[in-house]
Amino acid sequence: MIYDLDIAKKIAESLLQINAIILQPHKPFKWASGWNSPIYCDNRKTLSYPEIRTHIKQGLSAIIKTHYSGTNIIAGVATAGIPHGALVAEETGKPFIYIRSKAKEHGKQNQIEGVYEEGNSVVLIEDLISSGKSSLEAAETLKRKGMIVKSVVSIFNYGFDEAKENFKSKNTEFISLCDYKTLLQKAIEQKFINENDLDILESWRSNPKNW
Repeated sequence: MIYDLDIAKKIAESLLQINAIILQPHKPFKWASGWNSPIYCDNRKTLSYPEIRTHIKQGLSAIIKTHYSGTNIIAGVATAGIPHGALVAEETGKPFIYIRSKAKEHGKQNQIEGVYEEGNSVVLIEDLISSGKSSLEAAETLKRKGMIVKSVVSIFNYGFDEAKENFKSKNTEFISLCDYKTLLQKAIEQKFINENDLDILESWRSNPKNW
């Protein structure tokens, strides 16, 4: 689910222009998971472009103000969700925490960094959602501490059926500024790909594990 189509188109255009997202249907990338992929996404690049960074911050904040106005805390999912989460917390005037992928092995052995209380309602900020597993693991960490996870809000979403199923199984909402479908439409319009590439790109999205 995307928040607003016009915002989604603007975000897609920005991500393509700064090569935060690269489409290579004929020369696939290899993800850490081992999947072959015609798309590579690195939304950390947006942090180097103040105008784009601000637009993303305002878009993510608008989602929270519109759909999750009772939220007490903004949380970032380590690592890529941390800077955008901090920017959103500043924009919305909310406290900020972040969740490590696993607890530290030294000191207080924290997995959640920052100040929070049982019963706090939290929105998680992610840079992108693929399968959703890392986001949902972070959400479960918060829930174990007695917090209420309102939603996971991301910059980009691949639109995998697996992600929809994973979020549904954990009874967790998610919403994004931009998704794969909108990105492809903008990529054709801006001539990053041509119409003949669409079948390849759409076949990958429907079955990425075996593509």
